[in-house]
Amino acid sequence: MKIKITLALCLFAIVIGTAQVRKWTLEECVTYAVDNNLTIEQFELDLQNAQIDRSDALGNFIPNLNGQISTSGNTGLILDPTTNSLVTGTIFSASGNVTSGLTLFDGLRNIYQMNRARLNEVANQYRLDNLIDDIRLNVANAYLLVLSNKESLKVFEAQFAVTEQDMKRTKELVDSGVVPRGDLLEIEATAANQEQQIVDGLNQVTLSLISLAQLLQITDYENFDIADEEFAVPTSDILNYSPKVIFDKALTFRNDIKFSAANVDLAEKDLQIARGAIFPTIGAFINYNTRYSDQTLDPLTGQTIPFRDQVYLNDGISYGAQVNIPIFNGFSTGNNIKRSQISLEKARLQFEQDKLDLENTINVAYVDVQSFAKSYEAAQKTLEARKLAYDYSKERFDVGLMNAFDFSQAQARVDNAEAEVIRTKYNYIFRIKVLEFYFGLPITLN
Repeated sequence: MKIKITLALCLFAIVIGTAQVRKWTLEECVTYAVDNNLTIEQFELDLQNAQIDRSDALGNFIPNLNGQISTSGNTGLILDPTTNSLVTGTIFSASGNVTSGLTLFDGLRNIYQMNRARLNEVANQYRLDNLIDDIRLNVANAYLLVLSNKESLKVFEAQFAVTEQDMKRTKELVDSGVVPRGDLLEIEATAANQEQQIVDGLNQVTLSLISLAQLLQITDYENFDIADEEFAVPTSDILNYSPKVIFDKALTFRNDIKFSAANVDLAEKDLQIARGAIFPTIGAFINYNTRYSDQTLDPLTGQTIPFRDQVYLNDGISYGAQVNIPIFNGFSTGNNIKRSQISLEKARLQFEQDKLDLENTINVAYVDVQSFAKSYEAAQKTLEARKLAYDYSKERFDVGLMNAFDFSQAQARVDNAEAEVIRTKYNYIFRIKVLEFYFGLPITLN
């Protein structure tokens, strides 16, 4: 009975341990990275601030309303607030007022600030979307690097398995005196080198998984892994379009370009706001006030008039308008206009620079796709030739017409060719996806 319980517990522990390692697909990695990235959360807070700024700008069009209530007690020669006459004694008084003001004209700055707040909200949304695009691209690159390293590791392990068989067979030939012992030592050296390649390959897989986990901001590196899947080079017609066509389309939807253009619009609004300061400001106000004093007596009864009656009898309304005309303010208004003009020019230059950078990036990406397509094709041809040469060398080695050193060199050339095929394959896939990304196509490996 104890043995059965122990076995059950062991199986349960194995199931739990295995369940902890989740195999992540590319889509899951991208979704998780976008949902949990700290920088994205910071940009989302900036977007919320921009939305609050828009609410502030809207409030500038609404009359303000403020109320005030005060009470006081005084002893001695004092001014009665209800009669404006000096009295001697102790008096308790209270007053209250409600005031509303509205800016009628301020050089259209309220309108410009409202427009700017709307633009700033849109600009922050473009900034956030651009960050999300960059994260998706970076995650896809890191994911493909893990796949490349894993596939390379499989090749190393398969090569080592073949070498082990060769080593076993050569040992039998050495024991029977057919081949010299030096051939066995050479193959053992090759096997040791391949074991080192496996160790290095494992390290590369681990490091690339850690890098991907860091992009996803996952700290449980030991239980993080990606799905065991292979991707063939996708069919794509992206090279049917010229770099100019891809660039023209990218200008219409790229969030970094939209963000840069929005910064130009923001700078223009800032200049309009700065220029609005040279105009007069016209405002209007209305005020309601009332007061109470315990020294205010009814002339007929000689008793203190009740609080409610005094509030009604002593109230009043004032209203008016005011005009503030800027005449001289220490050059601050003019300097602010000049600074805004400089900021606008810088925003325009940055916008043009961003377009140039995008065009250059697309041209480089276009050349990379062409280059890696040729490299991948050449690597495949090289691997095919190396395998044929290896098969021929193996036949000669098996009949004793080739020594172990030359045979190991033939096998090493196959190893290098296979590694080059894997490297160029995933580089080619990623370059295709980058160019498609600038053309507006989603990042998928299917």
